[in-house]
Amino acid sequence: MFSRVIKEITVSVREGNSDDPDFNPRLRLAILNAKGANMPKENIERAIKKAMEYSSSAFHTPTYEGYGPGGIAIFVECATDNLNRTIAVIRSTFARKGGSLATSGSVDFLFERKGIFILNPKGHDGEALELELIDGGAEEIEFDGDTGEMTVTVDFEDFGNMQKKLDDLNLVAIRASIERIPVTTSSVSLEEAKKVLNLIESLEDNDDVQNVFHNLEMTEELEAALTE
Repeated sequence: MFSRVIKEITVSVREGNSDDPDFNPRLRLAILNAKGANMPKENIERAIKKAMEYSSSAFHTPTYEGYGPGGIAIFVECATDNLNRTIAVIRSTFARKGGSLATSGSVDFLFERKGIFILNPKGHDGEALELELIDGGAEEIEFDGDTGEMTVTVDFEDFGNMQKKLDDLNLVAIRASIERIPVTTSSVSLEEAKKVLNLIESLEDNDDVQNVFHNLEMTEELEAALTE
């Protein structure tokens, strides 16, 4: 987790050309998630300082698209300092686990980019807060009665608007991320589903991989099998 957070800090500093989170929204998000992962403050500061020392060509953020067993769509986001190494490992992982790497654009259209904010609304009036969040671009608001947390989903284009709205409300997100949500999900046999999850796990074990998204439907049968 720390390795991925450090890479995100590095990428955000390089792309934003700034080590000041007040002027670099992506860095502000990376720092927020680093804190959410319980990364010590000195580690965060060291990662930012080191990122400023890298050459502009040191880090790349390629994405790869492919299919898992049963034709399940898989989208992989990476951060790497060696493109040749990364593509070779990604291609090999797909092949070894019963999947296949596809060309760019093959599965991208099957996902929508959304901003996800996890909030602790304690101390805020529930109804008034929801109205404010809707004003900030919230498309969906879900409240978890067990944890007391609120999940807010926004369109990718409204991610910055929601960040600003939370700043105005003095409400700090517990976590925030930009995710690719499948437009529709696909179900496969239990055996194939397990193979898909095994492929996803292998991809996530790669240090160059930041995020893996898929459109596999988590059926009750599959969830039950995973808890056995």
